[in-house]
Amino acid sequence: MRRWWWWECEEATSHFRLFIFILLLCGDPPPPPHEGRIWAAAESRDVTRPCSYRAFIKERKMGLNDFIQKLVSTPHICQHVEVNNFLKIDENQNEEAENDQLPESPVSTRAKILNFGLFLHIRIKPSDFDYLKIIGKGSFGKVLLARHKESTKYYAVKVLQKKIILKKKEQKHIMAERSVLMKNIKHPFLVGLHYSFQTTDKLYFVLDYVNGGELFYHLQRERIFLEPRARFYAAEIASALGYLHSLHIVYRDLKPENILLDSQGHIVLTDFGLCKEGLEPNGTTTTFCGTPEYLAPEVLQKQAYDRTVDWWCLGSVLYEMLYGLPPFYSRNTAEMYNNILHKAPVLKPNVSNAGRELLEGLLQKDRTKRLGGKDDFLELKFHSFFSPINWDDLMAKRITPPFIPSVTGPTDLRHFDPEFTHLPVSSSLCTDTLTVTSSIKEAAGAFPGFSYAPPVDAFI
Repeated sequence: MRRWWWWECEEATSHFRLFIFILLLCGDPPPPPHEGRIWAAAESRDVTRPCSYRAFIKERKMGLNDFIQKLVSTPHICQHVEVNNFLKIDENQNEEAENDQLPESPVSTRAKILNFGLFLHIRIKPSDFDYLKIIGKGSFGKVLLARHKESTKYYAVKVLQKKIILKKKEQKHIMAERSVLMKNIKHPFLVGLHYSFQTTDKLYFVLDYVNGGELFYHLQRERIFLEPRARFYAAEIASALGYLHSLHIVYRDLKPENILLDSQGHIVLTDFGLCKEGLEPNGTTTTFCGTPEYLAPEVLQKQAYDRTVDWWCLGSVLYEMLYGLPPFYSRNTAEMYNNILHKAPVLKPNVSNAGRELLEGLLQKDRTKRLGGKDDFLELKFHSFFSPINWDDLMAKRITPPFIPSVTGPTDLRHFDPEFTHLPVSSSLCTDTLTVTSSIKEAAGAFPGFSYAPPVDAFI
């Protein structure tokens, strides 16, 4: 059994031990040091060589950051005395932050305390942005076009009111959305999270800014899409859903309003508030949620359902792109629900045989027989409807989109609803009073672990 020399050193402080413990959770323990070496070569890794040492540290750094984010989201662990002391910030420094007496350095105080030469975190606050226009509204707040003052980059900033969230008891959904957003950086058709932070009364998501308009907006204007265009969008949506499913996430709220086009014409899936995490391939859940026009029969019947609800929704959206309305639509909600449960979709011949076959498979009322029920995304990927799609080129965005939105730049808001863009922007959005910094630890309160800022690569 390997002897952990560093743990038994008299000089090892509790903070150092905890740091090493966390570091090891991200990989194998380092062997004892030798003369003139930082660490000896660990098995196949010769960390004494500059390039391999850099790679070794970078790998540990990424794992450590992921672990810390999980650590602060688990209150009973975060309250452990060793962990608490390790992450603790001086109370006087907390008071200074609450009184808006900001340190000169842009790096948060706790990030400095946790600086082991591995990572630093930027301190983000509302006044770091100029809020230009309101571009959307939801149940809990607004989405605004904002420009970061220092970098001049444009973002979509989603500002949510804590009071409303707490009143409706939606904390879990908000934290689930944040969790899903943290995982989206690896997929080209999912909106990305850059920062999240909070004040005493608001939550802020700083997201990719996408100004090509909602799919809903373009469908309203054009009524239907030709089949090649609908196929292109459906392929990008399917790949995004397949990626979420691979992470054991079910989206549950696919609809044209949640599908954006970027300025190049590619799909960007957004709004992850209804996502269900931790659903294994054969797992089910029962929460009744979604949008009426796109609800799967099993959800309507309040039965257990699985990830195939997303394929039902994709079938509904594809049908709407090809035919102009959702497949079971009625102005009378009760009649629409009856249609979903008992009527077959009307498939007119202006769509190809492959297209109609795909719609029949996706809109299968029995989820056990639904397309995607067995092999998930792979069943769609190899369906004849998608035979013109080169999936590698699609993922690399090497396929020219069939439609490119006409936008002159980031401040071109022609594809946003004037109902929103004409609204005044409240000055309270950029108030820093009582700001909770985007620090490592936020275990107390209703939204522990909400804040996030990407590591600054200060060591490598």
